[in-house]
Amino acid sequence: MDYVLKTGNPEKLRTSCLVVGVFESRKLTKPAATLDKASGGALSSILKQGDFEGDAGQSMMAYQVSGCLSERILLIGLGPQKKFDLSAYRKAVASATRLLDDANPVDAITCLPALEAGSASPYQVLRETVITSEESLYRFDQCKSNPKVSKRPLKKLGLFIGDGRRSKAMQDGVSHGRAIARGVKLAKDLGNLPGNLCTPDYLASQARSLGRKSSALTVRVLSEKQMKTLGMGALLSVSRGSRQPARLVVMEYKGGKSTQKPVVLVGKGLTFDAGGISLKPAAGMDEMKYDMCGGASVIGTMAACTELKLPINFIGIVPASENLPDGDANKPGDIVTSMSGQTIEILNTDAEGRLILSDALTYAERYQPAAVIDIATLTGACVIALGAHASGLLSNDDTLAEQVLAAGQTAGDRAWRLPLWDDYQEQIDSRFADMANIGGKGAGTITAACFLSRFTEKFSWAHLDIAGTAWKSGARKGSTGRPVPLLTQFLLTHCGKDVS
Repeated sequence: MDYVLKTGNPEKLRTSCLVVGVFESRKLTKPAATLDKASGGALSSILKQGDFEGDAGQSMMAYQVSGCLSERILLIGLGPQKKFDLSAYRKAVASATRLLDDANPVDAITCLPALEAGSASPYQVLRETVITSEESLYRFDQCKSNPKVSKRPLKKLGLFIGDGRRSKAMQDGVSHGRAIARGVKLAKDLGNLPGNLCTPDYLASQARSLGRKSSALTVRVLSEKQMKTLGMGALLSVSRGSRQPARLVVMEYKGGKSTQKPVVLVGKGLTFDAGGISLKPAAGMDEMKYDMCGGASVIGTMAACTELKLPINFIGIVPASENLPDGDANKPGDIVTSMSGQTIEILNTDAEGRLILSDALTYAERYQPAAVIDIATLTGACVIALGAHASGLLSNDDTLAEQVLAAGQTAGDRAWRLPLWDDYQEQIDSRFADMANIGGKGAGTITAACFLSRFTEKFSWAHLDIAGTAWKSGARKGSTGRPVPLLTQFLLTHCGKDVS
């Protein structure tokens, strides 16, 4: 959808539908008050009928309002004005966009961006308007034989910013929002595809497709033979139970100076995880197609980065594999040798994500990175600890951890830091190898990060456990595209392009 900044007087905006907000107790926002005056009190008259109070979630469509060029006016309830922050703003935008989609206007103009949303800047408000609108319009119907197609889809949304001038920060808000939204959509699409279609080779093909669109991006895909030459015994041990060969997808974006150290993102790409010999329960196993959402988020973030042409050097690494039971699959008690030379006793074959990540993290050393962030749907323990609201964050660098937390807060894609104390390391000690791949029942998210930390001692590193945030279950089952907003915000800040 196209997004265009609009200025001027609301009553003179010619469009199929004009969206205005009303606070609790029927308090008109400034654009709504302007329309009310131009219409001789038509909106006030409608509100006095008592059907619309301005509560959050309420809406009402008004037709043929005199004095206004818009064909119809959509009133959106905003709730209490004192509590109207960026979170409440997002909910209002989502509600308005869904209603517009149902009403089938080809174009519309929303006056919501002209409102103050807490302490949010105009840049943030506009960026979130675009991201939230695209989120509300998202549908995944690629696998349906007869998908429902709107006869009159919303193609253009005007963003009314009042009677002031358009600033570069405002334009950036729209362009950044569009790029992040497209990155989120790509990550969602990859996550929602079933495992028989979204294979390791398919992930590689999507990365290659990005590479063809940007001269700054080079994509290489390592085969199992090449990984074996590198000594990636941990990663390759996971793919042994699958007929789909593993792939190591390496995306190198060079938008910064040649002397600039790159940021490296490493995303877990388990395109399906049955647990291997340590087989998962059958109920809900279909959702294990989402075990590659870490890899999808890296590809989605790369898509946003290339669209924005960020002046940064950025490496995306996606170790991709399946984890299935087979006569050649890992067995509990097996010992494998990682690329780092460290040996690993596999006590549970369902703790495979850390195995493929360990070799990918060792591979990242060659780039002498400024920072490395890995993203993985790693532990059910993180779902228990934080639910679906925040991703788990663990790090060996306090400064990097604070930067990741700040990026998540700004993007509305929050993380929460957990401790990575040495006290937990002994839980993954092994009598027969350098380490075990699980650490017992207690502190599962932390001991998983302890395992990864043994492969990250040569660089600043942060780990995001997105097991609770990468997808939704139940009636609204589907990929969320997180943490693409957090990661893109981190890159924007790192290269000095954050204008929030």
